Amino acid sequence: MSAIYILWLRELKRYTRSRAQIVASLGNPLLYLLVLGFGLGPVFKRAGNGDYLQFVAPGVIGMTVLFSSIFSGLGILWDRQFGFLKETLVAPVSRLQIMIGRTLGGATVALLQGLLVTIVCLIAGFRPVHLALIPIAFGFMALIAILFAGLGMAIGSGLQDMQGFQLIMNFLVMPIYFLSGALFPLKNLPRALDYITKLDPLSYGIDGMRNVLLGRAYATFEPSLDLTVLVGVGAVLLVLGAWRFSKIEI
Repeated sequence: MSAIYILWLRELKRYTRSRAQIVASLGNPLLYLLVLGFGLGPVFKRAGNGDYLQFVAPGVIGMTVLFSSIFSGLGILWDRQFGFLKETLVAPVSRLQIMIGRTLGGATVALLQGLLVTIVCLIAGFRPVHLALIPIAFGFMALIAILFAGLGMAIGSGLQDMQGFQLIMNFLVMPIYFLSGALFPLKNLPRALDYITKLDPLSYGIDGMRNVLLGRAYATFEPSLDLTVLVGVGAVLLVLGAWRFSKIEI
C-alpha cells in the first residue's frame, strides 16, 4: 500500500508543483466554453433546445477529465524516455501496485482539473438545478477519470516512443470526445452515428453529469444506464491496463 501511496503522491505533486500547467489546462476548456457556449447559444435556442451554455458546460468538464486522465497513462512514455520507468519497475514492489498508484494519481489530477473547470463554468454563467448536486456529479467525473486513466495505461504500456502519440490523439482521443455528445445532443441522430455514439463510454459520463446537474430535459439516457456502463467499462479497462502494464519489458 505504501508504493501505491507514493506513486499517487508523485503524480499529484508533479501537477500541483507547476502553476503553468494548471493555467494551461484551462486553455481549451475556456475556448470551448466561451466561444461555443456564447457563439452557438442563439442558434441552439432558436432550435428549441434551451440554453447552449447550460448544455455544453458538462461536456467541457468531461473533456477536461478525459484529456487529463488518458494523458496520465501516456505519461509512461516520458518515464520510459528519462529512465524513471526502469527505476520503478526494478523496485521490490509488484507491478500491480505500481499500476494502481499511477492510475489513481492520474485520476486524481484529472478530478482536480475537472473541479477547476467546474468553478470556471459557474463563473461563466452555468447554473445547475442545485449546487448540492455537484458532489454527485463529481462521482461521475471520478468514474470518467478512472476509466480513461486505465485506458491510457493500457495504451501507454504498449508504446515504445513518442511517434505513436499523435496517432493516439487523432484516431482515438479526439473521436472519443467529439462523438460523446459533449457538443451536440444525442437525440434524433442518423442511425449510423447513433450507434457509434452509444459505443462511446464518454457519452454516458457526460450524460450522467447532465442528468444530475440539469435534469432529464438535457439528458439522453437513464442515470442508472450511465452508471452501469461507466462502472462496467471502467472495470474492464482497469483489468486491461493492469495486464498490459504487467507485460512491459525493461
